[in-house]
This record gives sequence, structure tokens and C-alpha cells, in this order.
Amino acid sequence: MKERVVIEGVKHIVAVASGKGGVGKSTVAVNLALAMAAEGYRVGILDADIHGPSQARMLGVEEGTRPEAADEKRMKPLRAHGLQAMSMAFMVDTREPMVWRGPMVAGAFQQLLTQTVWDDLDVLFVDMPPGTGDIQLTLAQKVPVDGAVIVTTPQDIALLDARKGIEMFRKVNVPVFGVVENMSLHVCSNCGHSEPIFGEGGGERIAGEYDTRLLGRLPLALAIREQVDGGRPTVVAEPDGEVAASFRAMARQVAEQLEGASPDEGPEISFSD
Repeated sequence: MKERVVIEGVKHIVAVASGKGGVGKSTVAVNLALAMAAEGYRVGILDADIHGPSQARMLGVEEGTRPEAADEKRMKPLRAHGLQAMSMAFMVDTREPMVWRGPMVAGAFQQLLTQTVWDDLDVLFVDMPPGTGDIQLTLAQKVPVDGAVIVTTPQDIALLDARKGIEMFRKVNVPVFGVVENMSLHVCSNCGHSEPIFGEGGGERIAGEYDTRLLGRLPLALAIREQVDGGRPTVVAEPDGEVAASFRAMARQVAEQLEGASPDEGPEISFSD
């Protein structure tokens, strides 16, 4: 294997991944990045989904905004809500389909990663596309990845694919920092009643199976969806709310593992009746 390329201006790289789509991975990725920034770290986010980039919308970047050139071959990341950000959505019309084969997709991702002039980041979060394909292997083989966060929902079908994601990172010697159980409970926007419509305990089971952390549980709530669609993710829109507190607790656990520390874990923030 070729020697991995250290990304200039980046101390640590954390992948946020899932084995399948539709589990809210990008929502978790952007809020986790914002929570890490709220904890005082310099943070960037790279949208690695070449075919379906979503971070531009989630960060409220106006369509048509393009990165500024740093020199003939490199570009500066855009800035939004205190994050440095890069996405294929900054390069093309968001309605234009990227009809590219695997090698082209992997090449485009590598260019976004290595030709962006990141400005002294403590952590770069990489919002991975669903699955375990070319981009996942490119990231793991080309650059030093410090760890991965796996996003799943509680139901068995999502856990099947989450296991594949964990196994993939283990095969390429990337530590799994933990599991985030998204859509753990549905919270009614009218009465506040909550129920586990996708089942219970799935995130905890898979974390125990692979001897990793359950970083936290998140609700299926209308406000979270509305906030990312509106370009103001929950950590920005409601910084003092329960969901933002949960993301900040997750960010602290990721920071502990990046720093190699193993202090006593803080209380797990979850949502229940």
C-alpha cells in the first residue's frame, strides 16, 4: 500500500458513516461538527457524498456560492456557522446529476480532500456516502483517519448494514469511536408524547457486540428536520436545548478518544417519556 498522505492544516480526521442511507447520517455529521466547534475546537466538514451532497443546504450556503481559489490548483473552504466546509455542491449546480463511475468519484473525492487549503483544523469530519464502496476505501487507504462514528437507527434492517460499516473500518484498521442511535424515539410535535416506533435498544446492542461506545441516542423530531432543511442545524438553532446538549456530549466523547484519554464517561443523554 502506498504511504498515506498527511493533509496539511488538519490534525485529526473523523469519518461519520453508515452502512445504508436514510438513517440521518448527514444530519448527525453536521451537528456533531458544530457541537465540537461549540466545545472550542477548530472544525471542518467535508461532504464526501459526490452523487448526493447535502451539507451545503444543511449549512445554509447560498446556491451558486463557489470556493475562492488559493492558488492555481487549490481552493479555500467556505465558512458557515463557524465551520470550514467543502462539498461537491459548491462546484456544480445542485440539480445536475453526477453520472460518474467509481474511479471518477473516488478521484473527485480525493481532490476535494487534498486540494482544499484547510486552515489549522483540530478536527475534520468527513460525511461519508452510504455503503462501503470506493470513497470509504479511498479515505482509509490514502489519508490517516483517526476514527469513525457509525450512525444507525434501532431497527434490525439498519443494524445489519451498520455492522458492515463497522467491519469495513476494522478491516482497514480505523478505530470505531462509537455508535449514534438516531430516530431512537418519535416525539410528537403537538403533545410531546414519545414512542420507539423503530424498536428499542439496537444501538446499545451493536455497540456492545463490537465493544465500542454508544455515544448517544437522538429523537425523531420534526424540529431537527426543519432546522437542517432551513440551513440552521439544531446545535445552532437551539444551542441550549436537549438535542444540542446530546450532540455536545457526543463531541466530548469523540474528543476524549482523539486525545487518547480515557476519563470516566459522563452521563448518557437520552430521550424518554
